[in-house]
Amino acid sequence: MSKLAVVYHSGYGHTSAIAKAVARGASVGGVQTQLVPVEAVDQHWNDLKMADAIIFGTPTYMGGVSAPFKAFMDASSKAWATQDWKDKIAAGFTHSASQGGDKFNTVTQLFTFAMQHGMIWTGLGLLPGNNSSKGSVNDLNRLGSSTGALTQSAADQGVDGILESEFRTAAHLGRRVAQVTLQFAPERALTVE
Repeated sequence: MSKLAVVYHSGYGHTSAIAKAVARGASVGGVQTQLVPVEAVDQHWNDLKMADAIIFGTPTYMGGVSAPFKAFMDASSKAWATQDWKDKIAAGFTHSASQGGDKFNTVTQLFTFAMQHGMIWTGLGLLPGNNSSKGSVNDLNRLGSSTGALTQSAADQGVDGILESEFRTAAHLGRRVAQVTLQFAPERALTVE
């Protein structure tokens, strides 16, 4: 069985709700999924070492990852030094109040972080939604990302303000990462001599 971890920080509950949707999407046959809030990461370093895939999630605050998520990134230097995450599948998602909100910069930070760890990045794999006269906010990938799942709700709304299409996009990301992870499963690995 392949193991997939969703490591996330959520300041107001929005990113946590998206993380749960990602995990639901990743819960396909042959994949065991685990949610890891960064506040509890000290109890989960070995789980991350044993995972076949790690999906990173953070709100976008002031154009980048949140401070608690950045603290997790910095704390991962021990895993970096021992190459614990090398060749694991990686992906990312972020949530913010603004439709643009510099979310692309946040996912770029997540991508760079994964590359530093020697991971294999998996994008969303969807065409942009809501980008024609026939599109709507109900489309998957309504914010048009290829690098990861970008989600949005108004600043004065709670989790109930997140559109169903955002949850479906997050679940799609989880499912895609699970499928890629199964393709790279250790029992399918080639041996090179």
